[in-house]
Amino acid sequence: MTDVKSDKSNKSASGWSRRDVLKASSVGAAGAAAPMFFTKNAWADGHESIGNYPVKGSEVVFGFNVPQTGAYADEGADELRAYKLAVKHLNNGGGMLDTLKPSMLSGNGVLGKKVAYVTGDTQTNADASRTSARRMIERDKVIMVTGGSSSGIAIAQQYLCNELGIIFMCGLTHSNDTTGKDKQRYGFRHFFNAHMTGKALAPVLSKEYGKDRRAFHLTADYSWGHTQQQSMQEFTEKEGWGTAGNIMTPLKTTDFSQYLAQVMNSDADVLVLNHYGANMVNSLTNAVNFGMRDMQKNGKNLEIVVPLYSRLMAKGAGSANIDGVLGTSGWNWALQDAGSQVFVDAFVAEYGFPPSQAAHTCYVQTLLYANACEMAGSFYPPAVIKALEDFEFDGAGNGSTLYRGADHQCIKSMLVMKGKSPSARSSDFDYLEVVQEVDRATANYDPSIFPGELGPYKPA
Repeated sequence: MTDVKSDKSNKSASGWSRRDVLKASSVGAAGAAAPMFFTKNAWADGHESIGNYPVKGSEVVFGFNVPQTGAYADEGADELRAYKLAVKHLNNGGGMLDTLKPSMLSGNGVLGKKVAYVTGDTQTNADASRTSARRMIERDKVIMVTGGSSSGIAIAQQYLCNELGIIFMCGLTHSNDTTGKDKQRYGFRHFFNAHMTGKALAPVLSKEYGKDRRAFHLTADYSWGHTQQQSMQEFTEKEGWGTAGNIMTPLKTTDFSQYLAQVMNSDADVLVLNHYGANMVNSLTNAVNFGMRDMQKNGKNLEIVVPLYSRLMAKGAGSANIDGVLGTSGWNWALQDAGSQVFVDAFVAEYGFPPSQAAHTCYVQTLLYANACEMAGSFYPPAVIKALEDFEFDGAGNGSTLYRGADHQCIKSMLVMKGKSPSARSSDFDYLEVVQEVDRATANYDPSIFPGELGPYKPA
C-alpha cells in the first residue's frame, strides 16, 4: 500500500475524501488491473487484510490490557473503569462525545458496529502483558489493544501489536522511549513524557528552591525511571543544580530504607523520587518516617520532589506526607474546561468518585481511535493510522492538542502540581493543587532529539 496521508477534510458519505479516491485509484492503475471500489468499512478491492481486518459481524472488539495486579494495580483499576465508560459512550452517546472537536462519533457504535471488549491483566510484567495481548488478538480477534501503566509493559505490547498489525493506543506510559527510540508505526501515545516533565518542572523547582541545589535521585529500574531521571537531571542542571547521585531501585521494592540511608549520608539537599504508583507511596512514606522532611542540608531545608504525580498516589501517601511536594500531572479532575467536566461528571455518576489522570488518558485514547476509524471510513489499520497522524483536536481536557505524525506523541498542555496540606483539602479526593498550567508551545520539543523510526504502514 502506498504511503499516502489521508485528507481529513471533504469526506464523502462513504467516509472517503476525494483525495483518498484519487490516490488509491492511481495505486490501482500502477499496481493491479482489477477495478477498485470504495465502500464504507472496505479498503481498495476488498481483499487487503492485516491483523484482524477485515471485520465481520455486527460488533467490533477492543482489548483492554491493564495491570490488575502488581505495583500499578490501583492505576490499572481506574484505567479499566474509564475504558468501560468509553465503550458505554461510544455505543449510547454522552461524555466527551459532546465536546470532542472535530469528531465523527455519533454514539451508535463505530462504523455502524457496536463496540464490545475483552480485558486482560498485564500483572505489571512485560512477558505477562505480551501473553495477554496476544491472546486477545489471536483468540478474541480484537481490532485494537490499549492499556498499560508501566512504560516497559506499554513498549512490550507496542512491539507485539506492531508485529501483528494491530493498533496499540498506549495507556499511561511516561518514558521518553515509548515515542522515542521504541516508537512504532502502530503505536500512539496521548500521555505526556519524561522530557516534557523535566522541561516544565525544573524552572518551577529553581524558582521555589533556588539555583544552588544538589539533587540525589532514587529511580525505578526500567525504561520510564531511566528516562525520567535523565530528563530531570538534564533540566535541573540547566537551572544550575548539581547532581549528588542516582540509585536504581527494583520495581518490586517495598522498603527503600537502605537507599535513603545513602541519600542522607550524601551532600544532597533535594531528594528526587523517580517512582510511580505503590513505589512512590512507599519511598515517600519511608523518607518522611526517616525525618527527611525535617532535615537541613547545606544550610537549607531538604526538599522532596515527585516528578510524576497522580491523585491515587497522593491519596496513598497521605496529605501530611505530600504537603508542598512538587511534581507534574497530565490532567486533573478539578480542571474546569468543558471536556474535563463532562468526563468527570459521567465518571462520578458511574462510579461515585472522580477519575485519575490514568483514567482520563485511557478514556480519551479509546475515543480517538474510534473517531479515527470514522474519519478513515474503515477499520483498515493503515487508513486509521493515517487519520490519527497529525490530527489536531480539542475538547478532550488539555486544550488544543496535536497527535504528531512524526513520532505519534500528543503535544498538549500539562500541569505542575503541589500536594495540599490536610487543612487545605476540601474532600477526600482533593489532594493536589495546580501550581502552573504549562501550555502546549512550552511542552513541545523537536522529535528528532530522540532516535528511532516509526517503520512502514503494513503491508508496505
